[in-house]
Order: sequence, then structure tokens, then C-alpha cells
Amino acid sequence: MGKKDPRVDQYIKKANDFAKPILTHIRKVVHSACPEVEEDLKWGSPTFMYKGIMCGMAAFKEHAVFGFWKASLMKNKDKFRQSNKDAMGHLGRLYDIKNLPPDSYLVKQVKEAMKLNEENIKVPKEVRFKAKPKTPLVVPAVLKTALSKNKKAKAVFDAFSPSHKKEYVEWITEAKTDATRDKRLEQAIEWIEEGKARNWKYMRKK
Repeated sequence: MGKKDPRVDQYIKKANDFAKPILTHIRKVVHSACPEVEEDLKWGSPTFMYKGIMCGMAAFKEHAVFGFWKASLMKNKDKFRQSNKDAMGHLGRLYDIKNLPPDSYLVKQVKEAMKLNEENIKVPKEVRFKAKPKTPLVVPAVLKTALSKNKKAKAVFDAFSPSHKKEYVEWITEAKTDATRDKRLEQAIEWIEEGKARNWKYMRKK
């Protein structure tokens, strides 16, 4: 039989409102796929154990994450990954429960992770500790031009953290049409001028 840890209940309870349903659903799916899983709290975040560390989840101020300990050895680990490639976890940043892939995919991944632990397969050290090169953030010309026309917005954007800047850049560059891009650009300048992060709607209101 599996084992739930009351500390995980408290972790979820203290998470921002947007993260609660995400963490709760992930927890439910993991226990369903691996009835013998046991919970723990490692590095301050909920961790699921099955013959060793199997996977874990965490909630931050603006997003949540979920990932497998041996993700580098798993198949299709990036199939449902969000666009933010540098986020922890192999699903990228999760802002809403709708960002989660189908349960069938998660169950399949949990089963694969279980098998890796059952067979005691280790992650090679050169893979585990290989540092990922950081790619400089390139601000598209359309955003640069729009910011140059609004001094306040430009000052706020320049003061943003790299992650906040990247969220806006990705939102604009991923637009499928010029019309969508222009609409997002207009909205972005308005939000930036107000000092809002791209995903401010998911941030806890003070």
C-alpha cells in the first residue's frame, strides 16, 4: 500500500490558489499509477518515492512544476513540454491545470519511471550533472520598437527579471498571425507599463 505524507497536504494547502488543483491532480494520478508510492518532502518540495526517488512536484509564486528523477532516460519526456525550455521539470511551467497533459500520458510516464527504479538503472553522472548552456534572450524588433515609444514601459521592462522578460518575448514571438502578434503586443505594453508580469492573473493578490 502507498503512503501519504501530511506534510504534502500542508504544502498544497499553503500553495497559491492557481497551484492547488495542479498539485492535487498530479498527486492523485501518481498514486493511481503507482499504488505502492510513498510520499516524502525533499529539498522542501513533495517527492514521490518508489524503490528510490521517482518524481516530484513544486509550486512557486507564479507557476508549478512536475518532473521525474530519471527523466533523461525516459521516452517522450518532452512530448507535452511547455515552451519555456529552462523551467524545472519536464513539463515546463504550469500555470493552470489545463497545462497538464492527459492522465494517460502521465500514467504511462509514471509506469516507465517505476520500471527504471525496479531495474535499478542509474543516470550516468555525465548526464546528471551536465550543465545546460544559457541562451541569451533576444527581444524581437517589434517589442523593442513598441517599448521605445513608451518610456515608462521600457523602464519597467528593463527592470524586469530575466524570467519575466522571457515570458513576454515568448508570448509575442509565438503568435501564429500578425494580427494576433499586434494584439498581444498592445496588451503587453499596457501590462508592462502597469508593472505587471505576463502571468499576473495567476499571482496571489496582496
